[in-house]
Amino acid sequence: MTRIAAHIPIAGVTLDRTARDPLSKQLYDGLRQAILRGQLRPGTRLPSTRSIADEFEISRNVAASAYEQLFSEGYLDTKVGSGTCVARCLPDELLCIGATAPAAIQQPSRRRTLSSRGKLMAKHLARHYFGRTSFTFAVRPLTVSREPQPFESGLPDTTAFPFKIWSQLLAKYWRHPRHNLLTCGDPAGLKSLREAIAAYLRTARAVQCDANQVVIVNGSQHALDLSARLLIDPGDTALIEDPGYPGARIALQAAGAKLASLPVDDDGANIHAVSDKVKRARFVFVTPSHQFPLGVTMSVTRRLQLLDRANRWGAWVLEDDYDSEYRYQGKPLPALQGLDGTGRVLYMGSFSKTLFPSLRLGFLVLPADLIEPFRQARAIFDGHSPMTEQAVLADFINEGHFARHIRRMRAIYQERQSILFEALTRELAGLLDVRLADGGMHLVGRLPKGVDDVVASQRAAAHGVFTRPISYCSIRSATQGGLLLGYAALAPDQIRDGVQKLATALRPLATGS
Repeated sequence: MTRIAAHIPIAGVTLDRTARDPLSKQLYDGLRQAILRGQLRPGTRLPSTRSIADEFEISRNVAASAYEQLFSEGYLDTKVGSGTCVARCLPDELLCIGATAPAAIQQPSRRRTLSSRGKLMAKHLARHYFGRTSFTFAVRPLTVSREPQPFESGLPDTTAFPFKIWSQLLAKYWRHPRHNLLTCGDPAGLKSLREAIAAYLRTARAVQCDANQVVIVNGSQHALDLSARLLIDPGDTALIEDPGYPGARIALQAAGAKLASLPVDDDGANIHAVSDKVKRARFVFVTPSHQFPLGVTMSVTRRLQLLDRANRWGAWVLEDDYDSEYRYQGKPLPALQGLDGTGRVLYMGSFSKTLFPSLRLGFLVLPADLIEPFRQARAIFDGHSPMTEQAVLADFINEGHFARHIRRMRAIYQERQSILFEALTRELAGLLDVRLADGGMHLVGRLPKGVDDVVASQRAAAHGVFTRPISYCSIRSATQGGLLLGYAALAPDQIRDGVQKLATALRPLATGS
């Protein structure tokens, strides 16, 4: 039951002491209209006559008179222990049986229009982002109201997270809240967190930075949107890996960029394979450490070539290092940013995959001349990220919990990748060509030539298996379809059961039925 607190005024109900109608009649009319508009909905508990009298500075008898009239006409009801409520069945509803919508719901006007950018995001981008058909395979991984299903990609195993440690750190700040965590903070983020991130990146990823270059953001998509807004004008050309991360594609298009394909092969993004039609790009998006979705690593030669071309073009390069912590074979190459000697590379990362997605904390490492523009932009757009969570995360990193958690999850994910690879090799030989990856949280299964990966994804979904088609990540038509198979959030039994379901779903495609 909805209850209206005694101290909350009911909007739209006013009394005019200079009017000819008695105050009780005015109160009756105001409450009746509020009920009929749907402002006071059936079952809503109303304030007592004493509270109403205090609110409108009238006698209790005046309030009681208005309530009694509403009772007599069937607008109000009363139950022992529940007080006065709006009746479940209203008299005017019985006189207007054909009504299909509450009076309070406004019908859309033909004159109302979105901005050009709004139309692009609401219609064209949504359709392109979610694929050629039903967006089930794209949306389900973002649904957080249920347990992970085979083989959703991009989801970490949150059951293994050290919540006891996290809750202890959180409780420390909430028991005795600091003033600086309860007020508006620095748009760039809490200094202790920026220092912790900078120290970690210098050691683990050979990123050249100090705390002043770090700006805290609300995850990778926020970093993409912020970068696109500040660095791209409508009509500018943006190069994006093909196939590549769809979230980058939609953020760049929303900013008005014209997308150009940056081909990817076994050595990563190949700047020399860019079409001759692309004379100059303003922006380049890459995932060099673990390319999304193919999982390859960009060679040092390719990295140097990309930096040289970006410098000649005067282009910005956004490096997404989304899951570099999970590398199982050999040592990871230093970040592309660490090779940049001209200040062209923006480096971004997120804690969504290393900790948990709802934390909504990530970071950008910026060239010196972009620090203040980005800081000011954050102040304008959304102020800052949640302060207490930043303080907790800083302690989590500084006290060594983050590094220990990563080591543990690296071992768990490597084991799960092996289980998935073995099951796929055994159950789907001839249906999916799968190779072990050096790292990451998903494998790529290549379908036989001529098999549509969207159709394969739909068949899998019908069997309770959710995979993303490679074509969903592509700008150009893919020459060979494939499926992304996430495993990080799945227990071994879920992986094996999911592979059997996937085999059942895909076998008819091999026979053409």
